[in-house]
Amino acid sequence: MTSSRLLNGGQIERAKSVGFTFDGRAYSGHPGDTLASALLANGITLFGRSFKYHRPRGLLAAGSDEPNALVTIISGDVREPNVRATELEIFDGLAVQSQNRFPSLEHDLMAVNQLAGSLLSAGFYYKTFMGPAIGPLKSTRFWMFCERFIRRAAGLGKAGIAADPDRYERMNAFCDVLVVGSGPAGLIAAEAAAATGARVIIAEERPVAGGSLLASGEIIDGRNPAVWAREKAEALANLPNVRFLTRTSVWGYYDGNVLTAVQRVSDHKPNRTKGQPRQRHWVIRAGKTILATGAFERPIVFPGNDCPGVMLADAVRRFAVEYGVAAGKNVAFFTNNDSAYDAARTLSLAGIAVTTIVDVRPDVSGACRDIANILGAELLLGSAVTGTHAGKSLSAITVQHFNMTTGRISGAPREIKTDCLGVSGGWSPVIHLASQAGGKPEWDEDLQAFLAPEPNQNWVVTGSAAGYMDTISVLSDAATKGSARSRLVLPSVEAPMLDSSPAPVFEIEPAGKSQKAFVDFQHDVTASDIRLAYREGFHSVEHLKRYTTLGMATDQGKTSNVPGLAIMADIRGISIPDAGTTRFRAPFTPVSMGAIAGERYGDLRPHRLTPMHDWHISNGAKTYEAGLWHRPMIYGSHGETIEQAYTREARAVREGVGIVDVSTLGKIDIQGPDAAEFLDRVYTNMFSTLPVGKARYGLMLREDGIVFDDGTTWRLGETQFLMTTTTANAGPVMQHLEYYLDCVWPELRVHLTSVTDVWAGAAISGPKSRSVLETCVTGTKVDNTALPFMGIVHGRIADIPVMICRLSFSGELAYEVYSGAGHGTRIWEALIAAGKQFDIVPYGLEALGTLRIEKGHVTGAEIDGRTTAHDLHLGWMLSKKKTYIGSAMINRPGLKDEHRLSLVGLISLDNQSINGGSHIVSDKTPREPADSFGHVTAACYSPALGKYIALALVKHGTSMIGKRAFATDLLRDKHGAVEIVSHHMFDKDGSRMHG
Repeated sequence: MTSSRLLNGGQIERAKSVGFTFDGRAYSGHPGDTLASALLANGITLFGRSFKYHRPRGLLAAGSDEPNALVTIISGDVREPNVRATELEIFDGLAVQSQNRFPSLEHDLMAVNQLAGSLLSAGFYYKTFMGPAIGPLKSTRFWMFCERFIRRAAGLGKAGIAADPDRYERMNAFCDVLVVGSGPAGLIAAEAAAATGARVIIAEERPVAGGSLLASGEIIDGRNPAVWAREKAEALANLPNVRFLTRTSVWGYYDGNVLTAVQRVSDHKPNRTKGQPRQRHWVIRAGKTILATGAFERPIVFPGNDCPGVMLADAVRRFAVEYGVAAGKNVAFFTNNDSAYDAARTLSLAGIAVTTIVDVRPDVSGACRDIANILGAELLLGSAVTGTHAGKSLSAITVQHFNMTTGRISGAPREIKTDCLGVSGGWSPVIHLASQAGGKPEWDEDLQAFLAPEPNQNWVVTGSAAGYMDTISVLSDAATKGSARSRLVLPSVEAPMLDSSPAPVFEIEPAGKSQKAFVDFQHDVTASDIRLAYREGFHSVEHLKRYTTLGMATDQGKTSNVPGLAIMADIRGISIPDAGTTRFRAPFTPVSMGAIAGERYGDLRPHRLTPMHDWHISNGAKTYEAGLWHRPMIYGSHGETIEQAYTREARAVREGVGIVDVSTLGKIDIQGPDAAEFLDRVYTNMFSTLPVGKARYGLMLREDGIVFDDGTTWRLGETQFLMTTTTANAGPVMQHLEYYLDCVWPELRVHLTSVTDVWAGAAISGPKSRSVLETCVTGTKVDNTALPFMGIVHGRIADIPVMICRLSFSGELAYEVYSGAGHGTRIWEALIAAGKQFDIVPYGLEALGTLRIEKGHVTGAEIDGRTTAHDLHLGWMLSKKKTYIGSAMINRPGLKDEHRLSLVGLISLDNQSINGGSHIVSDKTPREPADSFGHVTAACYSPALGKYIALALVKHGTSMIGKRAFATDLLRDKHGAVEIVSHHMFDKDGSRMHG
């Protein structure tokens, strides 16, 4: 294995070694190395395979703009895919794998995709797999056959299924000035801001400060630039009003000058200190933000530009100066601007031979010519690279004459031996955060790049991020000046003047058949794909992005967007700013879900428990969540299935007596002189006529006439009511009422108080429920005269005050008993004790649901935000004597259309269970797709009917009663015959409830 490590240079600790593995093979590097630099130092040039064609790919960049070198970190059973090798700091024991290849990186069978280039062009998945049913594929479309194969091949890295063992933290920070980036511009800006006494946070994505100075060969005031940056950073970090965050990527910019960042606290450590998080997520609220985010170098699009060994010129420079690694022994450069000459000079100072500089411009400055002469490099002006030659990596390039005016190549091709080609197509200021903050980027014709928009929040952009690309000056607003761009000169730099403006050349278009020219390296988007998109009508940059997937990879187009836009603009014959750019969106770089979640993992929802919860658990209840509440599902006996348990419980209610916890129902205390008037406006039916001591079932609509909620409201006094709501809608109903009181009817004298948690509730149901109450209630009678249907009485149980209302959700004789929440368990136990002689049975939500399905009562499954009162056969509740919320809209034609879905019952004809969500179809034989004319909202086994039943919403509703259909659930392979019946499937006249 050939070592590419230089004898001197780099910000690495050469005295120490670090061992790691790549694809199971052991390698070594030094502290300070990234995985990319360490592998490159070990002679590795093949890092991955491209997404679509599985082409061999090497390093292109050296930082967060790297599109090719993505790896998976392996730690036991834990896998973290799609980590950039250029940002992954090595440590002892690090184990990584290459991605998107089989069986190995060197021998990938999927590379056969390269032979199907024309079939895998832009939009291939839209055009190739969307044909009609053919051949044996009679029951589906071609896509459905191909989909599983496409999805299996999609993606790059493979995520693991093991739980993440690491810990993450979340932090909130406030500062006067946030400086993003600690290059020379950021450091000087932070220094000026700190001098004013401002609280300053500096966020730097690299392990050390310095930015481009780390990869500079210049001497500043006789000092190494890295030393200059380190001293400046150390001085700032020691100030009491400065917080310096390294290894911290700011990834999002939001309204109110709120920015988000991820700090890699211990990703680079082999053994994390106990209790130390792996990553820390920051939410930073800044008074002012200074964006010193630098610039990304762009590639040039030319045939064969994805060959391993073809890299960005600045990446070649960074690997040499920052890590002491030679990307090649004989380096050539291909450029349209002066920055490549600076990179070539830096490489020469590091002892790396630069043999050739190919420049598309017909003439260059004397400074550039001087650099080429000093290096002894052949300078080929008015020329372009038109091809590459490679075995495992680059071995030679093809160069031809290039006319920059016409964009044409001509002349005989010339082959030049080289093992590394540094390419520079100009620079793109990193304006992602500025763009996220709002505004449209501005095109700079001199730089051939987009600059940040005008600030619409309190931020400025500085340094090369603001478009100042020369090596002797930076920008600093110093956090005190009003201009978004101001210049501050560094100490003297001994270097020739170089021009930062590139020639407007983004692509070298070959004549005739040639190698592929790639624009987006990770997603294999070629220049010909962009031309195809244009021919097929996808001219808008947003359409281009989605049709070709240009800029949609994990690098989000950091190197590909501007060349891609330039090619489309050229095809359309318009300028690049006229073609426009897509909107930059967060995150700037990929962020792990663990970092965003922080400590919020596992089941972190607030768990609301009823006062009787402990009793339920100790008496065999199996619970599940209903909204935020934990409620008993069943009280299962040993060996019982869920169906057996709820069937037993529901039968006990129908034949004797059962008790259920209803503490979770929403409860709102409504008081005031206008309380009755308020309820008349809220409900569809009248409540001002309700006598004191009585309850009434009520229905609420939204303003559009759709049912919102139902429940009972009890009149406790002339000006006091207790409203109950469904469990899930307790909060929304409260918000609904408050909105109307505060915003629509502020003149009403009404006060609302949520008392859901104040009351504990138990409902006892069944033919023997009155007998149970008569055994234990004192202070009041509960006979039919004293407590008629919907009546309310006050009494005592176990000497505790209770309020009892006779109402029923089960369809049986039933009562709801309310007490103070603190007495809930005692009242519950007293009712259980009183009912023991009547064989009382506690029942859960499954039995409760069974009872209500048998009776055809509606819940949230039917009140789904689309149904009207007429759909649910509740039209009788719509008052014609008053107006109320939604009354103006209930007679819209669309809400009275005869084709609307309405509530019916279903009875299984083949003694099979019916799945909730099943579609109602007329076809005896299951097929896909079928014409559905309804769906099941709730289903169960009915012990009262001895059959499987369901409620459903179907077209034409009651006119379908007596007809047969089929309930089909293709996902769970269920298809059964059913009869459509009335939704009232048990005790239709209500005699049991009123008895």
